[in-house]
Amino acid sequence: MTDLKLAKMRSIIMELAGSFIEAESNRTSLITVTDCRVSEKMREATVFFTVFPEEKEKVVMEFLQRKGRDFQKYIRGNARMRNAPFVTFELDMGEKHRQKIDELLRRS
Repeated sequence: MTDLKLAKMRSIIMELAGSFIEAESNRTSLITVTDCRVSEKMREATVFFTVFPEEKEKVVMEFLQRKGRDFQKYIRGNARMRNAPFVTFELDMGEKHRQKIDELLRRS
Protein backbone atom coordinates (compact mmCIF):
# COMPACT_ATOMS: atom_id res chain seq x y z
CA MET A 1 0.00 0.00 0.00
CA THR A 2 1.03 3.55 -0.46
CA ASP A 3 2.47 5.55 2.39
CA LEU A 4 -0.42 8.02 2.06
CA LYS A 5 -3.04 5.30 2.58
CA LEU A 6 -1.14 3.89 5.56
CA ALA A 7 -0.82 7.35 7.10
CA LYS A 8 -4.51 8.05 6.60
CA MET A 9 -5.53 4.74 8.16
CA ARG A 10 -3.11 5.34 11.05
CA SER A 11 -4.66 8.75 11.67
CA ILE A 12 -8.23 7.43 11.52
CA ILE A 13 -7.50 4.55 13.91
CA MET A 14 -5.74 6.84 16.40
CA GLU A 15 -8.66 9.26 16.38
CA LEU A 16 -11.25 6.49 16.73
CA ALA A 17 -9.24 4.79 19.50
CA GLY A 18 -9.15 8.05 21.45
CA SER A 19 -12.89 8.63 21.15
CA PHE A 20 -13.70 4.95 21.88
CA ILE A 21 -11.54 4.90 25.01
CA GLU A 22 -13.03 8.18 26.20
CA ALA A 23 -16.57 6.83 25.78
CA GLU A 24 -15.93 3.37 27.27
CA SER A 25 -13.52 4.02 30.15
CA ASN A 26 -14.60 4.69 33.71
CA ARG A 27 -12.31 7.75 33.82
CA THR A 28 -10.40 6.66 36.92
CA SER A 29 -7.17 7.10 34.94
CA LEU A 30 -5.94 9.19 32.05
CA ILE A 31 -5.44 7.03 28.95
CA THR A 32 -3.64 8.72 26.06
CA VAL A 33 -3.32 7.22 22.58
CA THR A 34 0.27 8.00 21.55
CA ASP A 35 0.81 6.12 18.29
CA CYS A 36 -0.56 3.57 15.86
CA ARG A 37 1.33 1.23 13.58
CA VAL A 38 -0.48 -0.31 10.62
CA SER A 39 0.81 -3.35 8.74
CA GLU A 40 1.71 -2.88 5.11
CA LYS A 41 -1.34 -4.81 3.91
CA MET A 42 -3.52 -2.86 6.38
CA ARG A 43 -4.87 -6.04 7.98
CA GLU A 44 -3.39 -5.42 11.41
CA ALA A 45 -2.85 -2.36 13.55
CA THR A 46 -1.29 -1.79 16.95
CA VAL A 47 -2.48 1.15 19.05
CA PHE A 48 0.02 2.41 21.61
CA PHE A 49 -1.10 4.22 24.75
CA THR A 50 0.10 5.64 28.05
CA VAL A 51 -1.68 5.62 31.40
CA PHE A 52 -1.61 8.03 34.32
CA PRO A 53 -1.28 7.12 37.13
CA GLU A 54 1.13 4.31 36.28
CA GLU A 55 -0.41 2.04 38.93
CA LYS A 56 -3.45 1.64 36.66
CA GLU A 57 -1.51 0.30 33.64
CA LYS A 58 -2.38 -3.36 34.24
CA VAL A 59 -6.07 -2.61 34.77
CA VAL A 60 -6.22 -0.45 31.64
CA MET A 61 -4.45 -3.11 29.56
CA GLU A 62 -6.97 -5.73 30.69
CA PHE A 63 -9.82 -3.31 29.91
CA LEU A 64 -8.52 -2.64 26.38
CA GLN A 65 -7.98 -6.33 25.69
CA ARG A 66 -11.56 -7.05 26.81
CA LYS A 67 -12.90 -4.28 24.58
CA GLY A 68 -10.93 -5.32 21.46
CA ARG A 69 -13.93 -6.77 19.60
CA ASP A 70 -16.08 -3.79 20.54
CA PHE A 71 -13.42 -1.49 19.11
CA GLN A 72 -13.47 -3.50 15.86
CA LYS A 73 -17.22 -2.89 15.62
CA TYR A 74 -16.69 0.77 16.49
CA ILE A 75 -14.22 1.15 13.62
CA ARG A 76 -16.63 -0.50 11.17
CA GLY A 77 -19.44 1.78 12.29
CA ASN A 78 -17.48 5.03 12.31
CA ALA A 79 -14.98 4.80 9.46
CA ARG A 80 -15.52 4.27 5.80
CA MET A 81 -13.15 1.35 5.35
CA ARG A 82 -13.68 -1.72 3.25
CA ASN A 83 -12.13 -3.94 5.92
CA ALA A 84 -11.30 -2.89 9.44
CA PRO A 85 -7.88 -4.15 10.55
CA PHE A 86 -7.40 -6.47 13.50
CA VAL A 87 -6.35 -4.11 16.30
CA THR A 88 -4.23 -4.85 19.34
CA PHE A 89 -3.31 -2.46 22.14
CA GLU A 90 0.15 -2.08 23.66
CA LEU A 91 1.58 0.08 26.39
CA ASP A 92 3.89 2.68 24.81
CA MET A 93 7.19 1.78 26.44
CA GLY A 94 9.09 4.25 24.23
CA GLU A 95 7.12 7.12 25.70
CA LYS A 96 7.60 5.71 29.19
CA HIS A 97 11.38 5.52 28.68
CA ARG A 98 11.44 9.07 27.29
CA GLN A 99 9.64 10.36 30.38
CA LYS A 100 12.10 8.53 32.65
CA ILE A 101 15.07 10.08 30.79
CA ASP A 102 13.49 13.54 31.05
CA GLU A 103 13.02 13.04 34.79
CA LEU A 104 16.65 11.96 35.25
CA LEU A 105 17.91 14.94 33.24
CA ARG A 106 15.88 17.35 35.36
CA ARG A 107 17.41 15.91 38.53
CA SER A 108 20.98 16.39 37.33
